[in-house]
Amino acid sequence: MLLLLHGTYWSRVWLPVLDELAAAGLRPIAVDLPGLGRSEGELTPETAAVPALAAWVTRFAAALGMDAPAGVAGHDIGGAVAQRLLVDGELKIARLALVNSVSYDSWPVPGVARYRDPAVVAATTVEELLAARRTAVSTALARPASEAELADYLDPWNDPRVGRSWMALAGAADSRYTLELVPSLRNDETPKLLVWGEDDTFQKIEYAERFAVEIPNTTLVRVPRAGHIPMENDPSLVARTLAEFFLAAD
Repeated sequence: MLLLLHGTYWSRVWLPVLDELAAAGLRPIAVDLPGLGRSEGELTPETAAVPALAAWVTRFAAALGMDAPAGVAGHDIGGAVAQRLLVDGELKIARLALVNSVSYDSWPVPGVARYRDPAVVAATTVEELLAARRTAVSTALARPASEAELADYLDPWNDPRVGRSWMALAGAADSRYTLELVPSLRNDETPKLLVWGEDDTFQKIEYAERFAVEIPNTTLVRVPRAGHIPMENDPSLVARTLAEFFLAAD
């Protein structure tokens, strides 16, 4: 079983690679965190923090009966959750992949950090949040997108509950949650894979290069001419790289 975690977008980011991952023999599960994407519930500033999300994913995995070591891949803030899961050790992780993930002090980026201000959250309308997310998605795709495609990505944020959950996630974004994991990661021998869109303006590849040098048993695979969501720019390369990594024998 392969858990696929999203961050400031939703499980839609994994859609381009799901079929190929399944065809390779994996069982990919792209989960929407509570209150985000198509998931029910609603996040608060407390439940949206990385440690709380990692605890939720652990409970989710237990409900699925994941008692054997699992594969976990995290994108964006989902990568912070994945790193936390690895270090905490409550969910046994056999292999970890990070795709254009937050790390060290690389986050929150300005467009997310502004929602740490309660006054901004209180004043933001559904229409304003949709406009901001449209800009973020358009930039993250790093390629022309049709109106239908953008509408598909943005659809969950038409629900005010999802908007509140997303702003809670943004408000809880704090680089201390990744910085505090670095000492443990430096002593961790679990196989790790970094898959990175080279042209990402949100999570720059320099952070991936640093991670690959400092954290043991880490391989970095670059995705040329790809942005923050490389699954959208070169799905075959990303799917093939993930499949080979997660299916490899230790």
